[in-house]
This record gives sequence, structure tokens and C-alpha cells, in this order.
Amino acid sequence: MENNFDVVLIAQVIPTLLQYLPITFEILVFSILFGMMLGIVLAIPKLLHIPILKQIITFYISFIRGTPILVQLFLVFYGIPALLKLIHIDVTRMDSMYFVIITYTFSNAAAFAEIFRAAILTVDRGQMEAAYSVGLSGSQAFMRIVFPQAIRVAFPNIVNTMISSLKDTSLAFSIGVMDMVGRGETLIASTTRAFEIYVALSIVYYVIVIILEKVFKFNECYFNRYMPKELASQ
Repeated sequence: MENNFDVVLIAQVIPTLLQYLPITFEILVFSILFGMMLGIVLAIPKLLHIPILKQIITFYISFIRGTPILVQLFLVFYGIPALLKLIHIDVTRMDSMYFVIITYTFSNAAAFAEIFRAAILTVDRGQMEAAYSVGLSGSQAFMRIVFPQAIRVAFPNIVNTMISSLKDTSLAFSIGVMDMVGRGETLIASTTRAFEIYVALSIVYYVIVIILEKVFKFNECYFNRYMPKELASQ
């Protein structure tokens, strides 16, 4: 009887898991914000075809795409302290949360760099020329004309990256961060009911993703409010 599926246990552990949801969101929010900022910086050399920098960034993006996020997490967790030790800086006691945020920032930046680059290239260059003709500077033309259109194009891919990053945060426990999955692992150790705990975790993550998708869908409709319906639905 002890091996029977315990639905009651699932209901009991979900509130416990939700207590660690703020940690998951903290990782997500900071890594997305920093990733977007770094992604824009990485996209510029590729858009402007700056020699050497473009090749370095292309390799960086290729490396991030070609390696598992778990491997990247351990590279950052062990690599940064080792490199800083060479200049006599000791960060071995630094909170593991920082290494997680750094890892996901680097990972998200590679995705956002390509998203922003592709979105900006979809905007007709003739619009920039028209902006120059009415006296706008390059930065004004970009912020007022190119950027709003690029964001609308990039928004669905930004959402997909954010949701993917949310699910990837489940690996943070592997270097000692007590997020929802980390708490789940401790519950498994104390209850020996792994299946029920993982079912509870899947329910929590699934519900969060569904809520985020609904929120992002509303925002996407807002961005496209002035677009013809046939174009907004594309």
C-alpha cells in the first residue's frame, strides 16, 4: 500500500514548493533584464559588421547554442573563481545565486542578440532615410521609428526565450541554490516519494507558464493594437 500513488501528498507539498517561487522569479527577472541589455550590446557589432568583434560574438553565440545550459552553469561556477584567483580575488564564498544569474544572463544574451538583430533587419531601411530627411538624428530615428517596430516583431521570440529560461532555472539546485526544484529534492529525501514530488513540481511550473503565456498574449495584442488584424495575427 505504501507504493500507491498519493494524491494527498501532492496537494500538501505544492504550498511548500510555492514558498520558493520568489527565488525562481528572482533568477528569471535578473537574468532576463541583464540578458536583454547584453544582447543589445552583442547585436550592434553584428548589425554594423564590425571586424573581429563580429567574429568573436558569432563564436560566442554558437558556443552558447551548442552547449547544454547545465554545462555552462558549471563552467561559470568553477571557472569564474579559478580565473579571479589568478589576480588574487577570492569569490569562493560568494552566494551560488550570483553564479546562476551570471550563467543565465550569458545564455539569454546570446538568444536576445540574434532576436534583436533579426528584428531590426526586418525594418525597411527606407524608413531610416526618410527619418534623416526630416531632420532626425540616427539615435532619434532608431528609438522613434526602428525600435518600436523591431520590438513588435521580436516580442513572440522574447516571450519564448523567457519561458524557456524559466524552465531552465530548475537546474539552479545543481550548484546549491534552494529554489523550487531544490526544495523538491529535499522533500524527496524526507518522504521517499519522488514521483509525487515531481508531479507537484510539474503542476507548479505548468500553471506558471500558462499564466505567463496569457499575460504575454495580452501584451502582444496591445503592441499590435494599431496593426490590421490580418497582419497582427501573423
